[in-house]
Amino acid sequence: MGYWKSEWKALAVLLLLFLAAFHLPVGAPRFDGAVLEALHLVKWYAREHVLLCLVPAFFIAGAISVFVSQAAVMKYLGAGANKVLAYGVASVSGTILAVCSCTVLPLFAGIHRMGAGLGPACAFLYSGPAINVLAIVLTARVLGLRLGVARALGAVLFSVLVGLLMHLLFRREEAVRAAQAASTPAPDGVRPLWQTAVYFATMVAVLVFANWSRPQAGAGIWSALFTVKWTLVALAAAALGVALVIWLRLAWWKVALAAAPAAALAAAWPQHPELAFAGGVAGLAVITSTAEGEPLHWFIAAWNFAKQILPLLLAGVAVAGALLGRPGGERLIPSAWVSSLVGGNSLGATLFAAVAGAFMYFATLTEVPILEGLLRNGMGQGPALALLLAGPALSLPSMLVLGSLMGWKKTAAFVILVVVMATVTGLIYGALVG
Repeated sequence: MGYWKSEWKALAVLLLLFLAAFHLPVGAPRFDGAVLEALHLVKWYAREHVLLCLVPAFFIAGAISVFVSQAAVMKYLGAGANKVLAYGVASVSGTILAVCSCTVLPLFAGIHRMGAGLGPACAFLYSGPAINVLAIVLTARVLGLRLGVARALGAVLFSVLVGLLMHLLFRREEAVRAAQAASTPAPDGVRPLWQTAVYFATMVAVLVFANWSRPQAGAGIWSALFTVKWTLVALAAAALGVALVIWLRLAWWKVALAAAPAAALAAAWPQHPELAFAGGVAGLAVITSTAEGEPLHWFIAAWNFAKQILPLLLAGVAVAGALLGRPGGERLIPSAWVSSLVGGNSLGATLFAAVAGAFMYFATLTEVPILEGLLRNGMGQGPALALLLAGPALSLPSMLVLGSLMGWKKTAAFVILVVVMATVTGLIYGALVG
């Protein structure tokens, strides 16, 4: 018996794995459908989000780690920064970044690692996907002006409150971080702020316009920008190339050679601009990874973020697809259950909508048509707002990544705060509008 005292855990794990494999419900329609939904969602995510959303976000996060001094981050977003400025900037950042709950993660990791306070960083983490101006406008147009205004106001207030509460909950740890960051000497030879701002503006423009979605209306500024989105991406990429030559001292011929595949692919397959985008990304990766100094450090930082975040995101998307699937798909949790549990404006319905929204994965703008269908099937206005406030900012994939970035204790606190505040806001809104 003495031998099994050290081996019983391994035996228990093997027995559980064996029983799970022995009773695997292969052939059951719901199980087989859930597996297919998981694979479909991972395929869709890889096609629609990894290249156009996450890869630019990784490069931006890497640039934050290398080109933005810790002193500058501490000045504007650190524990000792002006609170109005820090939370004000963080709370409205989503109006510029049209990103989902997963794409914002590398950016959050970048600013938090460079010394941003937990409060402002979490405000940015929430606001990035929640205050997307396109999503707010689409909400007002499709779901009604009242719900659109409530979403906009709720998201701004949420980001500030969530950030402040996270700071209060972990103020001791933040004080230690702030003291350590303050003792770090400022780097020599920091480039002017305007150069850094222009440099980042080119990358943000690439990220935003590459993911500019087609609006429902056939006219207007949003539609006009959509028709020229890839031209704007090309202009932003060209401006980035100029910055690489002038400020990062990369040889102009290397930058031109890196851009050549993108130009060739754009000319050969103009109907598939994502191919040219992929060529440009590959060229940027080659010239930075084979350089020295800042360009190489930039690539290494971006690559480290990709290694840490991307596998967890893909695993989380697969689990979310199996549990909740796509609209109309077969999944482990039947969609009829969800529809039946969000009717009316009760506490149970509102809380369930907030929890379900927190775990579901919403790509940018997809929450609006999903909610439109739920509202037609009897969903209350309060649960609808709760889902709008909790859903875009959180997802099961993002929770897995956040756990690795800032620890499970802080991740759990962030998720609980978002769910509770979304529920309370939904209850108040439901009581007011009926």
